[in-house]
Amino acid sequence: MELMLQITTRDIPHSEALESHIRQKAEKLEKFYPHVMGCRITVELPHKHQHQGRQFNVHIDITVPGGELVVNRAAHEDVYVAVRDAFNAATRQLEDYARRQRGDSKTHAPVLHGKVIHLFDEEGYGFIETSDGRELYFHRENLADDNFDKLAIGDEVQFLEDIGSEGFQAKRVSTGKHHIPGDATE
Repeated sequence: MELMLQITTRDIPHSEALESHIRQKAEKLEKFYPHVMGCRITVELPHKHQHQGRQFNVHIDITVPGGELVVNRAAHEDVYVAVRDAFNAATRQLEDYARRQRGDSKTHAPVLHGKVIHLFDEEGYGFIETSDGRELYFHRENLADDNFDKLAIGDEVQFLEDIGSEGFQAKRVSTGKHHIPGDATE
């Protein structure tokens, strides 16, 4: 990795595992925008008194040609989840920055409809059958309203189709009453 990487932790003990996790996430940024020049990451646990658990703040400052991209997240009680969410936001910013540099306009994927056909509760994933008969994988983290435990086989869902490391999969899955094109109950 050629980019300059600086990792700072505040008010939490140093952890080689956390630092390694952050380095892996930072290296992946170059896949989305290969001209990243530097990346400063700060992870801290502020001393705020809250009724709920304390949340980790993750700050990412990415230097790119002609500018800087900044992500601030007070995301989660679990530091690894907070880091993941912050890097997901950084990835979206890098993709948008690259599109603006190329002069591309952002297009939105069409919302698709389907039905849940398989659920693997303990593993946290399932499959959706699309209106054209294909099966798409989805993970509990891909649910828009975080209600995986309430899903049942046959539930109608809306989703976006995206390509993942294992092929096409459903993202931003939402449940509720949706009209499924071509449904026999029309």
